Amino acid sequence: MRGEANGEYALRNGANASATTPSIGSRSMVKRAMDVIIAGSALIFLSPMMLIVALIIKLTDGGPALFKQKRIGLNGDEFTCLKFRSMVMNANEELERLLSSDADAAAEWAKDQKLRNDPRITAIGSFLRKTSLDELPQLLNVLQGTMSIVGPRPIVRGEVEKYGAFITDYASVRPGLTGLWQISGRNDTTYDERVSLDVEYARNWAIEKDVKIFLFTIPAVLFSKGAY
Repeated sequence: MRGEANGEYALRNGANASATTPSIGSRSMVKRAMDVIIAGSALIFLSPMMLIVALIIKLTDGGPALFKQKRIGLNGDEFTCLKFRSMVMNANEELERLLSSDADAAAEWAKDQKLRNDPRITAIGSFLRKTSLDELPQLLNVLQGTMSIVGPRPIVRGEVEKYGAFITDYASVRPGLTGLWQISGRNDTTYDERVSLDVEYARNWAIEKDVKIFLFTIPAVLFSKGAY
């Protein structure tokens, strides 16, 4: 599923269009209240474990525990997305070197924007990714209001073109800590399937659906479904 229009053009000229999405109002207020309650409670409960994870990452190679990256959020606005660092410190340089020397890896990256056997991922990073613990700092993004508990996964600027005209659907809601993609196979899905899932969520979101997605996320995380 891919829109024909240029993604960047659509993002600049229609990111806040809401003709195909639920009207903002009481449901959005309830959703935001749920985000704050869940994220705040989770941070209080999980903060000791998060501190331990941060310390382990720091002790492993001396690098920063957090990875910060600009992502595209509501209305196409950029925000700083937080994650526990799961890759080596010079990950971008390593990626460029790998893609320039390995045609298969370059083709896989061009198709899916990910590598199944990514050599940049550290030992602790592999564990964090499979258990989704690397995403926990995004609870801070939820409290800030740049993300929601449930929504499309936040994308980087380079992925906008892959959405085509459908980028306006993506940008009509806050990106989420979990969503349809996470409970539908995650990395086992194609990028086009991910776009379709994001569009489906943006056009049909409802509080009761958010609750179901949140509950289905628990077994998906426990069994590391599609995680690598």
